[in-house]
Amino acid sequence: MIPAVSSADALAPSFTAFAGMQRVASGSLPAVAKALAPWHGRPDTLLLFDDRSGSPVDVPPPPGNAAALAQWLQALQPDAAQDHAPSTDEVPARRGVGRPRLGVVAREVTLLPRHWDWLGAQPGGASAALRRLVDAARQQGAERDTRRLARERAYRFMSGIASHLPEFEEAARALFAADPGAFDARIDAWPPDVRAHLRWLARDAFEAAPA
Repeated sequence: MIPAVSSADALAPSFTAFAGMQRVASGSLPAVAKALAPWHGRPDTLLLFDDRSGSPVDVPPPPGNAAALAQWLQALQPDAAQDHAPSTDEVPARRGVGRPRLGVVAREVTLLPRHWDWLGAQPGGASAALRRLVDAARQQGAERDTRRLARERAYRFMSGIASHLPEFEEAARALFAADPGAFDARIDAWPPDVRAHLRWLARDAFEAAPA
C-alpha cells in the first residue's frame, strides 16, 4: 500500500495518483512520474491529484519522451523543472545601504475619509495600522479558514474520483455540514484507498471534539 503523506509534509508540494480505485503513487511530481511509468498502457484509468488543493491534474506522459516530461513538469510545478534546466553561475546583486527590503507590495486601497483619519492617527501611520489589522484578522480566522480549505480540498478530490460511488451526495452534504460522524458513515463502504486518502485530505475539515 502506498502511504499517505504525513501531516508534517502537508505544506510540501505533493501529488497522489490512482489507477482506478487503487492508490499507486504519492509524492513529488518527478517521483510520481517515475512510479507511474509501468502503468501506462494498462486498462486502468489513471488519475492524478494535487494534494494541496485536491484538484485533478494531467497525468504524466508515457515514458521515453524527455521533452514531453519536462514540459509536463514545467506546466504543473515550475520549481520541479528547475532541476532539469542548465545551471548558471550568477553573481548576486550587492545589497545597498539602508533598510532591508521586506517584500512590501504597493496596491491601491479605497477608504472613506474617516477611515483614513483613523488610520493616520495610529502608531506607525496608515500602512502599519493596516498590516496589524490584517494580521489580527488572519489569526482570529485561521482555524475557520483551515476548516474551509480542508472541506474544499476533500470535495474536489471526491468529486474527481468518487462521484459515481454510492451516497456521494450524502457524504458531500455531511462534509459541508461539518458532521464527521455522518461523513465517515457515508464513505465507509467506498474502496479502501479512496476512503483513506479522502479522510486524510479532510483531516482538518471538522472542529476538534471537546475534551
